[in-house]
Amino acid sequence: MSQSLFQTGSYPLTFVSMLLRLPPSPIRPFLHKLLTAGLAAADPHQALLKTVVLNGASLRIGRRSFDLSHTKRVIAVGAGKASARMAQALEIVLGERLDDGLVIVKTGHSLPTRRTAVLEAGHPIPDRAGLVATQRLLRLTQTLSPRDLLIVLLSGGASSLLPAPVSDVTLADKQRTTQLLLRCGATINEVNVVRKHLSLIKGGGLAASTSARIITLVLSDVIGDDLGSIGSGPTAADPSTFTEAVEVLQRYQIWSAVPSAVRRYLQRGQKGAVPETLKPGTPRGRSVHHHIVGSNHIMLEAVERVARDAGLFTKLLSSPLTGEARVAAKQLVELGKALRTRRSRVRRPYCVVAGGETTVTVTGHGKGGRAQEFAAAAAFELSGLSNAWIVALGSDGTDGPTKAAGALVSSETVSRAKRLKVDLQSALNRHNTYPALKKLGCHIHTGPTGTNVNDLYLFLQL
Repeated sequence: MSQSLFQTGSYPLTFVSMLLRLPPSPIRPFLHKLLTAGLAAADPHQALLKTVVLNGASLRIGRRSFDLSHTKRVIAVGAGKASARMAQALEIVLGERLDDGLVIVKTGHSLPTRRTAVLEAGHPIPDRAGLVATQRLLRLTQTLSPRDLLIVLLSGGASSLLPAPVSDVTLADKQRTTQLLLRCGATINEVNVVRKHLSLIKGGGLAASTSARIITLVLSDVIGDDLGSIGSGPTAADPSTFTEAVEVLQRYQIWSAVPSAVRRYLQRGQKGAVPETLKPGTPRGRSVHHHIVGSNHIMLEAVERVARDAGLFTKLLSSPLTGEARVAAKQLVELGKALRTRRSRVRRPYCVVAGGETTVTVTGHGKGGRAQEFAAAAAFELSGLSNAWIVALGSDGTDGPTKAAGALVSSETVSRAKRLKVDLQSALNRHNTYPALKKLGCHIHTGPTGTNVNDLYLFLQL
């Protein structure tokens, strides 16, 4: 293996690279280079500057142009962990042409802006700050006319940051329902089906709230970039139904546990007593222009390119890692082992690059996140290998309700845990991986990255 692999390269520093802290490891400089490359590629600020161009009265977004010569006001609203970063870039592009704006971010993810109000709210459980901020956002959009242009900045986390409960359902009801959904093992798409049908803003509700023309700029945190799933699709048509929402709650056996007001409302929806979400084919649903400015795949391609340029054999998985985190971890390590076996005559090191969004079916009251659970489970699968590592990283910089972005484990982690008397298996069983990985010094820290494009997983064997 060439010595150059362990040296830092000339990859340009991003806003987060100086904050990226990795556990002690012989390949730490190289991992820093890989992760910096991935996060830089997912930076919505740079992506938006490349995508959105204002030239006189012509606004170009990707390959499409919009004539602003008869537009009265240009307003920006949005939500998500990366929405403040997106707002900063939009202000640079539009300058004084931007009349007003408001975005809602996760607490601690604020950034300075000039024309756009940045409000903080709770995530992943919606809170009162989010409720008040969403009401303020809706008051702004409801004043707009067909002569106005509404630019919506949307990124992952928007579902929780935009609580607008339907009548007869309280914020506390939505909080309880969200908690149950996040702990039962439901996929993010299933969670969003329920949230859309309890909201005035999700499932196209934001589009329906205004008469303005709408352009939605999206930083996708959904594999496949389904517009109806990203942020629960506040400006996208929604094909799901009240019946499907009920079926999700019943499938995961939490129907009787959700608040009675939620059950009653969904049942009324099944009977047609309350309006459905915005459906495909309706005039309003067809009138919104969406543009993806960044995604998980763009991040993965950047990581793969840097690894390949460093001389590693690289494999980028075409299918996302989903399902239970510990099962997905085993699948990735098994794939890595099989790859080494098939390429036994090739002595150079290799790297498997994957993305996705796994789930954790939580029992008890442990502290951790899906990336940390993935890493802890992978540590056991790596035992017996030599010079092997797993990286599991949440691209937004926060894994679950913790300050860690993820974790780095190696083929030595389990034996080291035994020496230090850290019961990693018990921590994994109790979904309490954060304290154990902290004692082992396995955490990766970035702070809020300003982006959110799902998770990054790496398997390396050198």
